[in-house]
Amino acid sequence: MDGVILMLGRNGIMGVIGLMIFAFSYKYSISIFDWVERQTLGTRTYILEKFELLFIEVKPEHVTYFLLSISVGLGSITLGLFGLFGKWLLGAILGSLFMFLGFKIPKPIVDKMVKNRLDRYSDQMVDALTLLANGIRAGLSVPQSLGMVVDEMPQPISQEFNMILQQNKIGVPLEECFENLAKRVPLEDNDMFVTGVNILRETGGNLAETFDTIVGVIRERVRLKQKIDQLTASGVFQGYTIACMPFAIGVIFALNDPPSMARVFSNPLGLAMLAFALILDLVGLFIIMKIVKIET
Repeated sequence: MDGVILMLGRNGIMGVIGLMIFAFSYKYSISIFDWVERQTLGTRTYILEKFELLFIEVKPEHVTYFLLSISVGLGSITLGLFGLFGKWLLGAILGSLFMFLGFKIPKPIVDKMVKNRLDRYSDQMVDALTLLANGIRAGLSVPQSLGMVVDEMPQPISQEFNMILQQNKIGVPLEECFENLAKRVPLEDNDMFVTGVNILRETGGNLAETFDTIVGVIRERVRLKQKIDQLTASGVFQGYTIACMPFAIGVIFALNDPPSMARVFSNPLGLAMLAFALILDLVGLFIIMKIVKIET
């Protein structure tokens, strides 16, 4: 009788927990499905959108295969390799970690590629606007001056200005072409350039002088950014050094006392401690980078 009551009590508790999970899932179902979509197909869509901004042509199915290979594929291979030696627990933990990282790492890498492209574009703006100002002073129109920049300047600014010309050739108004440029290249200097061009084309004015003024502002901003980077370089180096110290110490211990380090990787408690230490190390690096990073 007591066993039946105990079993009914357990079933009741499980039922209540199940109802709570169902109620939570039902209430936040849209958010849950949105999160799942962002972590799966949303990642592929995000990468494809960024590749379009980078002028990189790639088929959607190729991105899908790549994501599956570096996540599910790498995790399965890791699990199988460790399983051959009978270390299924370690293989499952590392396989899950690689699977998680396989889905998460591509986004930061693509964001870094986009940031590098924006930085190169920003560095090229001074020369490009100087060419535009000289072309307009020589009597060329804005599209003709843009064509001169496309011929003389390297990527990425030549690609972006060429996109303006291509859109204008198919009938898109030039003002709208510049607005599309501002959307593709979200930089303050670029927004200032686009706004100045569109306003002066509507109200009239000296574009060459406006470009010269924008060039002066950009030069001062670049000079300030370089000075800030120089002052914060030591902090960035210290942050990476501190983040690498635990790994260096682990290698030293492994060389001096291999059996002790082997027990760390074979014991569930040791694996949990390593995972916790890695998380703390990444959090510390993230905080240091936030402190030394100064927005200009």
